[in-house]
Amino acid sequence: MAEDGKPRHRVVIVGGGFGGMLAARGLGKSACDITLIDRRNFHLFQPLLYQVATGALSPANIAAPLRSIVRRQANTRVILGEVSGFDLTAKTVERRGGEPIPFDTLILATGATHTYFGHDEWASLAPGLKTIEDATEIRRRVLSAFERAEQETDPAIRARLLTFVIVGGGPTGVEMAGAIRELAGQTMRYDFRAIDPCMARIVIVEGQSRVLGGFHESLSRKAQRSLDKLGIELHLNSHVTAITADHVEYRPEGGTSPPITIPTETVVWAAGVRGSILGKMIAQAAGGVEVDKAGRVAVQPNCTIGTRSDVFVIGDLACYKTPEGKMLPGVAPVAMQQGQYVARVVAARVAGDTTDLGPFKYWDKGSMATIGRAKAVAETGGIRISGLLAWLAWLFIHILYLAQFENRVLVLWQWMFNYFTRNRAARLITGEMALRPNDPNRGLPPGATVVKA
Repeated sequence: MAEDGKPRHRVVIVGGGFGGMLAARGLGKSACDITLIDRRNFHLFQPLLYQVATGALSPANIAAPLRSIVRRQANTRVILGEVSGFDLTAKTVERRGGEPIPFDTLILATGATHTYFGHDEWASLAPGLKTIEDATEIRRRVLSAFERAEQETDPAIRARLLTFVIVGGGPTGVEMAGAIRELAGQTMRYDFRAIDPCMARIVIVEGQSRVLGGFHESLSRKAQRSLDKLGIELHLNSHVTAITADHVEYRPEGGTSPPITIPTETVVWAAGVRGSILGKMIAQAAGGVEVDKAGRVAVQPNCTIGTRSDVFVIGDLACYKTPEGKMLPGVAPVAMQQGQYVARVVAARVAGDTTDLGPFKYWDKGSMATIGRAKAVAETGGIRISGLLAWLAWLFIHILYLAQFENRVLVLWQWMFNYFTRNRAARLITGEMALRPNDPNRGLPPGATVVKA
């Protein structure tokens, strides 16, 4: 209860990513009760997942327990659970296996997941990079491919095992390709006896005419030159048409010839995302709010939806168009700034402040992507830089955005160690060893084998 005897304002935040975390932090000193719901008990710094996938960092380096983040906020509680729906008439959030949670204000910040553009059957063959499980699975597949190649005597199969295909040439795809090249050509260069990891073939298949399509063309060209120097193959203006257990097929745009085949057993998907399924649920519950093709919910200038002033959608789940008609990208800075903005709006309402804060305005601090050791591109406010300076800026910004001081120290130390030793200490194969799909020993405990009659 509030000091005047009235019930305290109840805020429910669904999602502990960048947007949800910043909204919760922003309301930490307000006169309201906050409930933060997430399926995971931690906040994850997704931009560095590719480094977990290539053994440069451990998962704990880029994740922080949600309860630890808000432990000094007496008005905030964390609930580990999965939201299954919304009743906006009763103003409750429904959750699987638990009682509905009432709210006065709802903030939905559940982010996005992969989209395979109608080919969901590719999901098991080409994992994306959105969760820790995705990262450790990709790490397992990449490292296992080298282990299997070490034991393979057939040159064709060995070449297939040492070929890695990344679908998508955006920041995630470019960073992943560069990291695999450094892993193979530097870290593991002398680790094997029968194979030379430097001979690994790394391929990017991109549907646009250039990599890093969201960057200025001059930076895209510089990034492409850096990729060329690293020996990474680029197939631009090309679209994947098939992914199987042992190859990828793609066709150049406008081509009429048969698809081109790349023999490979390791594919990483970095080609597209779609909004969480909760986006469609909240849109329907709000009376049929528009949802775009990527599953993002159309929001008002103040991040509310439809006629509901008590429901906010932020981050990757929000389809926010600026007055100029430009849609904001699904990147961490947008989610963070929207979380901070919504927290100010809600805090003002709770305090009885009728001052109009105006619509959300995104301050674009720029974009950056790293290609490899001392190789990066960055642009901000019309200033474009590349090379070592951009790489150092990339390091600083990513350290700054990590959730807790402990994470910053751990990542900074690990990066310094990696830089001077060229080592990646987290090269662990966890989970089931990547045996061939038809191997009779697949799924058996370590050391066990099938005995044939």
